[in-house]
Amino acid sequence: MGDDLGDEWWQHEGKSDASEVEEETRQEKQPKGKTKTKPEKRKRVTETTVKAKKKKSNEQKESTIPPKKEAEDGKSAKPKKRRKKKKTITDVLATSEPKPGCPADLQDLVTLYFSDKRSVIEQEELKLQNSCFLSSNDLTHSLSSYLKQVCPKWAKIQKQHKEKSCVALLIVCSSALRTIELIKQLTTFKGEAKVMKLFAKHIKVEEQVKLLQKGVTHVGVGTPGRISALVEKEGLNLEGLRYLVLDWNWRDQKLRRMVDIPEVKLDFMKLLDNGILTGCKEDKVKIGLF
Repeated sequence: MGDDLGDEWWQHEGKSDASEVEEETRQEKQPKGKTKTKPEKRKRVTETTVKAKKKKSNEQKESTIPPKKEAEDGKSAKPKKRRKKKKTITDVLATSEPKPGCPADLQDLVTLYFSDKRSVIEQEELKLQNSCFLSSNDLTHSLSSYLKQVCPKWAKIQKQHKEKSCVALLIVCSSALRTIELIKQLTTFKGEAKVMKLFAKHIKVEEQVKLLQKGVTHVGVGTPGRISALVEKEGLNLEGLRYLVLDWNWRDQKLRRMVDIPEVKLDFMKLLDNGILTGCKEDKVKIGLF
Protein backbone atom coordinates (compact mmCIF):
# COMPACT_ATOMS: atom_id res chain seq x y z
CA MET A 1 0.00 0.00 0.00
CA GLY A 2 2.59 2.47 1.00
CA ASP A 3 4.82 1.57 -1.93
CA ASP A 4 2.22 2.33 -4.59
CA LEU A 5 3.11 5.82 -5.78
CA GLY A 6 1.49 5.67 -9.19
CA ASP A 7 4.63 5.67 -11.32
CA GLU A 8 7.59 3.49 -11.15
CA TRP A 9 10.28 4.88 -8.83
CA TRP A 10 13.11 4.22 -11.14
CA GLN A 11 11.56 6.41 -13.75
CA HIS A 12 11.50 9.39 -11.34
CA GLU A 13 15.11 8.88 -10.40
CA GLY A 14 16.17 8.83 -14.07
CA LYS A 15 14.32 12.05 -14.77
CA SER A 16 15.81 13.82 -11.80
CA ASP A 17 19.31 12.70 -12.71
CA ALA A 18 18.88 13.89 -16.31
CA SER A 19 17.60 17.31 -15.20
CA GLU A 20 20.56 17.71 -12.88
CA VAL A 21 22.99 16.85 -15.69
CA GLU A 22 21.31 19.38 -18.01
CA GLU A 23 21.54 22.12 -15.41
CA GLU A 24 25.24 21.41 -14.89
CA THR A 25 25.92 21.50 -18.63
CA ARG A 26 24.03 24.75 -18.89
CA GLN A 27 26.09 26.29 -16.11
CA GLU A 28 29.30 25.09 -17.77
CA LYS A 29 28.22 26.50 -21.14
CA GLN A 30 27.45 29.88 -19.63
CA PRO A 31 30.64 32.13 -20.01
CA LYS A 32 32.12 32.80 -16.66
CA GLY A 33 33.11 36.35 -15.70
CA LYS A 34 31.30 38.29 -18.47
CA THR A 35 31.71 41.55 -16.51
CA LYS A 36 35.43 40.97 -16.20
CA THR A 37 36.20 40.32 -19.88
CA LYS A 38 34.56 43.48 -21.22
CA PRO A 39 36.87 46.08 -19.50
CA GLU A 40 39.90 43.98 -20.44
CA LYS A 41 38.89 44.27 -24.09
CA ARG A 42 38.35 48.03 -23.71
CA LYS A 43 41.73 48.43 -22.09
CA ARG A 44 43.35 46.57 -24.90
CA VAL A 45 41.53 48.71 -27.49
CA THR A 46 42.53 51.98 -25.82
CA GLU A 47 46.14 50.88 -25.51
CA THR A 48 46.29 49.98 -29.17
CA THR A 49 44.65 53.28 -30.24
CA VAL A 50 47.06 55.32 -28.12
CA LYS A 51 50.02 53.47 -29.58
CA ALA A 52 48.66 54.01 -33.09
CA LYS A 53 48.22 57.74 -32.44
CA LYS A 54 51.75 58.04 -31.11
CA LYS A 55 53.09 56.29 -34.17
CA LYS A 56 51.15 58.63 -36.45
CA SER A 57 52.33 61.73 -34.60
CA ASN A 58 55.93 60.53 -34.73
CA GLU A 59 55.62 59.81 -38.42
CA GLN A 60 54.14 63.28 -39.01
CA LYS A 61 56.96 64.91 -37.07
CA GLU A 62 59.56 62.97 -38.98
CA SER A 63 57.89 63.91 -42.24
CA THR A 64 57.74 67.62 -41.33
CA ILE A 65 61.29 68.04 -39.97
CA PRO A 66 63.29 67.39 -43.19
CA PRO A 67 61.62 70.18 -45.26
CA LYS A 68 62.49 72.72 -42.55
CA LYS A 69 66.08 71.65 -42.59
CA GLU A 70 66.10 71.78 -46.36
CA ALA A 71 64.57 75.26 -46.27
CA GLU A 72 67.18 76.39 -43.76
CA ASP A 73 69.92 74.87 -45.89
CA GLY A 74 68.50 76.66 -48.92
CA LYS A 75 68.38 79.98 -47.06
CA SER A 76 71.91 79.61 -45.82
CA ALA A 77 73.09 78.75 -49.31
CA LYS A 78 71.55 81.90 -50.81
CA PRO A 79 73.54 85.10 -50.14
CA LYS A 80 71.63 87.67 -48.08
CA LYS A 81 71.00 91.01 -49.73
CA ARG A 82 72.29 93.91 -47.71
CA ARG A 83 70.22 97.05 -47.61
CA LYS A 84 71.96 100.15 -48.74
CA LYS A 85 72.19 102.74 -45.99
CA LYS A 86 70.83 106.14 -46.82
CA LYS A 87 73.44 108.83 -46.74
CA THR A 88 72.95 111.47 -44.10
CA ILE A 89 74.00 115.12 -44.25
CA THR A 90 77.09 114.31 -42.20
CA ASP A 91 78.11 111.55 -44.62
CA VAL A 92 77.77 113.83 -47.62
CA LEU A 93 79.59 116.72 -45.98
CA ALA A 94 82.37 114.48 -44.69
CA THR A 95 83.27 113.41 -48.22
CA SER A 96 82.81 116.84 -49.81
CA GLU A 97 85.28 119.68 -49.53
CA PRO A 98 84.15 122.70 -47.51
CA LYS A 99 83.18 125.65 -49.67
CA PRO A 100 83.00 129.20 -48.35
CA GLY A 101 79.59 130.78 -48.26
CA CYS A 102 78.62 133.58 -50.61
CA PRO A 103 75.75 136.11 -50.78
CA ALA A 104 73.94 133.93 -53.33
CA ASP A 105 73.64 131.17 -50.71
CA LEU A 106 71.86 133.45 -48.28
CA GLN A 107 69.64 134.85 -51.02
CA ASP A 108 68.62 131.35 -52.13
CA LEU A 109 67.84 130.41 -48.55
CA VAL A 110 65.60 133.44 -48.06
CA THR A 111 63.67 132.91 -51.30
CA LEU A 112 63.18 129.21 -50.59
CA TYR A 113 61.95 129.82 -47.05
CA PHE A 114 59.46 132.54 -47.98
CA SER A 115 58.31 130.89 -51.25
CA ASP A 116 55.13 129.47 -49.67
CA LYS A 117 54.67 132.29 -47.13
CA ARG A 118 54.71 135.41 -49.30
CA SER A 119 53.16 136.46 -52.57
CA VAL A 120 55.20 136.85 -55.74
CA ILE A 121 55.41 140.63 -55.32
CA GLU A 122 56.54 140.30 -51.69
CA GLN A 123 59.16 137.76 -52.69
CA GLU A 124 60.58 140.27 -55.17
CA GLU A 125 60.87 142.79 -52.37
CA LEU A 126 62.92 140.34 -50.31
CA LYS A 127 65.72 140.19 -52.88
CA LEU A 128 68.85 141.98 -51.73
CA GLN A 129 71.35 143.80 -53.90
CA ASN A 130 75.04 142.95 -53.91
CA SER A 131 75.74 146.27 -52.24
CA CYS A 132 74.01 144.97 -49.11
CA PHE A 133 76.78 142.41 -48.51
CA LEU A 134 80.29 142.64 -47.18
CA SER A 135 83.08 140.50 -48.61
CA SER A 136 82.73 136.88 -47.48
CA ASN A 137 85.28 134.86 -45.55
CA ASP A 138 87.44 132.64 -47.76
CA LEU A 139 88.14 130.23 -44.88
CA THR A 140 91.58 131.75 -44.23
CA HIS A 141 90.57 134.43 -41.72
CA SER A 142 90.05 134.38 -37.99
CA LEU A 143 87.14 136.41 -36.67
CA SER A 144 89.31 139.40 -35.68
CA SER A 145 91.16 139.50 -39.01
CA TYR A 146 87.89 139.22 -40.93
CA LEU A 147 86.26 142.04 -38.97
CA LYS A 148 89.31 144.26 -39.47
CA GLN A 149 88.96 143.71 -43.19
CA VAL A 150 85.22 144.40 -43.48
CA CYS A 151 85.00 147.08 -40.74
CA PRO A 152 88.10 149.29 -41.28
CA LYS A 153 86.41 152.27 -39.56
CA TRP A 154 85.40 150.40 -36.44
CA ALA A 155 87.20 152.71 -34.01
CA LYS A 156 85.21 155.67 -35.31
CA ILE A 157 81.92 153.77 -35.28
CA GLN A 158 82.59 152.64 -31.73
CA LYS A 159 83.04 156.22 -30.48
CA GLN A 160 79.93 157.45 -32.26
CA HIS A 161 77.72 154.67 -30.92
CA LYS A 162 76.06 155.96 -27.71
CA GLU A 163 72.57 154.46 -27.86
CA LYS A 164 71.28 152.11 -25.18
CA SER A 165 69.40 148.86 -25.93
CA CYS A 166 71.18 148.76 -29.26
CA VAL A 167 74.38 147.35 -30.78
CA ALA A 168 76.47 148.49 -33.73
CA LEU A 169 77.80 145.03 -34.55
CA LEU A 170 75.73 141.86 -34.21
CA ILE A 171 77.33 138.42 -34.64
CA VAL A 172 74.91 135.49 -35.01
CA CYS A 173 75.99 131.87 -34.40
CA SER A 174 74.37 128.51 -33.72
CA SER A 175 74.98 127.74 -30.02
CA ALA A 176 76.02 129.11 -26.64
CA LEU A 177 79.40 127.36 -26.73
CA ARG A 178 80.14 128.83 -30.12
CA THR A 179 79.18 132.25 -28.76
CA ILE A 180 81.83 132.02 -26.05
CA GLU A 181 84.45 130.92 -28.59
CA LEU A 182 83.71 133.88 -30.85
CA ILE A 183 83.84 136.36 -27.95
CA LYS A 184 87.32 135.08 -27.12
CA GLN A 185 88.37 135.65 -30.72
CA LEU A 186 87.27 139.30 -30.55
CA THR A 187 90.05 140.42 -28.19
CA THR A 188 92.31 141.86 -30.88
CA PHE A 189 89.45 143.65 -32.66
CA LYS A 190 87.05 145.07 -30.11
CA GLY A 191 89.39 147.52 -28.40
CA GLU A 192 87.42 149.34 -25.71
CA ALA A 193 84.06 148.18 -27.02
CA LYS A 194 81.64 146.48 -24.66
CA VAL A 195 80.59 142.99 -25.75
CA MET A 196 77.49 141.17 -24.50
CA LYS A 197 76.70 137.50 -24.97
CA LEU A 198 73.14 136.89 -26.07
CA PHE A 199 72.00 133.33 -25.47
CA ALA A 200 69.40 131.66 -23.29
CA LYS A 201 71.30 129.42 -20.86
CA HIS A 202 72.95 131.89 -18.51
CA ILE A 203 70.31 134.61 -18.02
CA LYS A 204 66.59 135.23 -18.41
CA VAL A 205 65.22 137.48 -21.15
CA GLU A 206 63.85 140.06 -18.71
CA GLU A 207 67.17 140.40 -16.91
CA GLN A 208 69.01 140.78 -20.19
CA VAL A 209 66.59 143.51 -21.29
CA LYS A 210 67.46 145.45 -18.13
CA LEU A 211 71.19 145.02 -18.76
CA LEU A 212 70.85 146.39 -22.29
CA GLN A 213 68.89 149.38 -20.95
CA LYS A 214 71.50 150.23 -18.30
CA GLY A 215 74.50 150.96 -20.46
CA VAL A 216 75.86 151.19 -23.99
CA THR A 217 76.69 147.88 -25.70
CA HIS A 218 78.75 147.98 -28.90
CA VAL A 219 78.90 144.30 -29.88
CA GLY A 220 76.35 141.55 -29.38
CA VAL A 221 77.18 137.89 -29.95
CA GLY A 222 74.53 135.22 -29.61
CA THR A 223 72.01 132.77 -31.00
CA PRO A 224 69.09 133.66 -33.28
CA GLY A 225 66.53 132.43 -30.74
CA ARG A 226 67.58 134.76 -27.92
CA ILE A 227 68.21 137.72 -30.25
CA SER A 228 64.73 137.31 -31.80
CA ALA A 229 63.17 137.13 -28.33
CA LEU A 230 64.94 140.36 -27.30
CA VAL A 231 63.77 142.11 -30.47
CA GLU A 232 60.16 140.96 -29.98
CA LYS A 233 60.16 142.22 -26.37
CA GLU A 234 61.71 145.52 -27.48
CA GLY A 235 64.76 144.85 -25.36
CA LEU A 236 67.05 145.11 -28.38
CA ASN A 237 66.62 147.84 -30.97
CA LEU A 238 67.94 147.24 -34.49
CA GLU A 239 67.79 150.86 -35.67
CA GLY A 240 71.39 151.60 -34.72
CA LEU A 241 72.73 148.33 -36.18
CA ARG A 242 75.49 148.81 -38.77
CA TYR A 243 76.93 145.31 -39.34
CA LEU A 244 75.40 141.84 -39.16
CA VAL A 245 78.01 139.06 -39.30
CA LEU A 246 76.79 135.48 -39.73
CA ASP A 247 78.87 132.54 -38.53
CA TRP A 248 78.05 130.85 -41.81
CA ASN A 249 80.93 128.48 -42.51
CA TRP A 250 81.40 126.96 -39.06
CA ARG A 251 80.16 123.38 -38.59
CA ASP A 252 79.38 121.41 -35.44
CA GLN A 253 80.34 117.80 -34.64
CA LYS A 254 77.72 116.54 -37.10
CA LEU A 255 79.17 118.87 -39.77
CA ARG A 256 76.04 121.04 -39.76
CA ARG A 257 76.11 124.73 -40.40
CA MET A 258 73.93 127.18 -38.55
CA VAL A 259 71.30 127.10 -41.31
CA ASP A 260 71.35 123.27 -41.44
CA ILE A 261 69.85 122.96 -37.94
CA PRO A 262 66.04 123.25 -38.30
CA GLU A 263 65.25 125.12 -35.06
CA VAL A 264 68.18 127.52 -35.46
CA LYS A 265 67.24 128.14 -39.08
CA LEU A 266 63.67 128.99 -38.09
CA ASP A 267 64.81 131.53 -35.48
CA PHE A 268 67.30 132.98 -37.93
CA MET A 269 64.64 133.58 -40.58
CA LYS A 270 62.44 135.25 -37.97
CA LEU A 271 65.32 137.52 -37.08
CA LEU A 272 65.83 138.51 -40.70
CA ASP A 273 62.14 139.22 -41.06
CA ASN A 274 62.02 141.36 -37.87
CA GLY A 275 63.71 144.36 -39.46
CA ILE A 276 67.14 143.34 -40.74
CA LEU A 277 66.03 142.82 -44.35
CA THR A 278 64.34 146.23 -44.38
CA GLY A 279 67.48 147.79 -42.88
CA CYS A 280 69.56 146.21 -45.66
CA LYS A 281 67.28 147.66 -48.36
CA GLU A 282 67.53 151.09 -46.79
CA ASP A 283 71.35 150.71 -46.94
CA LYS A 284 71.67 150.97 -43.16
CA VAL A 285 72.85 147.38 -42.45
CA LYS A 286 75.58 145.37 -44.16
CA ILE A 287 75.65 141.57 -43.99
CA GLY A 288 78.86 139.55 -43.84
CA LEU A 289 79.29 135.78 -44.09
CA PHE A 290 82.14 134.62 -41.86
